[in-house]
Amino acid sequence: MSLEHYMLPCLFKTLFGIECLGCGFQRALFLLFQGEFLAAFKMYPALYSTLLFFGFILLYYFDKSKNYTKLLWISGILNALFMVAGYWYKHF
Repeated sequence: MSLEHYMLPCLFKTLFGIECLGCGFQRALFLLFQGEFLAAFKMYPALYSTLLFFGFILLYYFDKSKNYTKLLWISGILNALFMVAGYWYKHF
């Protein structure tokens, strides 16, 4: 059975008919789990920066011995830039 059967539909795409900045993340994540690193990047170019950002969020909340605020902001801005650039690349 295909994993796409279990994926969540994009609410933004369902309501408005156009992809959002996060469309493709689930498929890219499954491609990454299957070892298809380049295909995952092509599906969603911001995949790796998003995972890095989530990793820093986990550090921020679970490792209280250090201050990760600056690193969190930098990775968040970098991730946002990758998301916008990937969206632009896929659609224009």
